[in-house]
Amino acid sequence: MPRLRATRLPSLIALSLLLAGCSATQPNPQAASAAFIDTPIRANIQEGLSIAETYCAACHAIGRTGNSTNSSAPEFRTLATRYPIRDLEEALAEGILVGHPAMPEFVMDAQQIEDFLAYLHSIQTEAK
Repeated sequence: MPRLRATRLPSLIALSLLLAGCSATQPNPQAASAAFIDTPIRANIQEGLSIAETYCAACHAIGRTGNSTNSSAPEFRTLATRYPIRDLEEALAEGILVGHPAMPEFVMDAQQIEDFLAYLHSIQTEAK
C-alpha cells in the first residue's frame, strides 16, 4: 500500500471535509417552521379571536382596522412594532399586572395562550 507524504495528508483531509460538507443535508427553514407548528398544543386562530372579543374588545381595537376605544390601549394589529408578540406568553400565563390603567388582571391556560398569540400574529401590520 502506498504511503502518503506528510504534505499530502492535510490536503486530503481538507478535501474529505469539503466533500462531506457538500453531501450533508442543508438546513430547511420550512422544516424548522413545521417543527414549531407541530408542538403538542395546536393554535387555533379563531379561538384566539374569540378570546380577544371576550376579554379585550371593550378597550382594544382587536382587528386589522379601527381605533381602540380606550386611548391608552394599543391596537392589537400594531403590537409587533412595540415588541415580539411571543414575549407576551409569560405575562399571559402568570397574569398581566400592567397595561393600560383600566386593564383587568387575567390569566390564560396554555391552550388559550397559543390561540391568542396565533391570532395576534395573524393580524399584525408591517412595521413602518
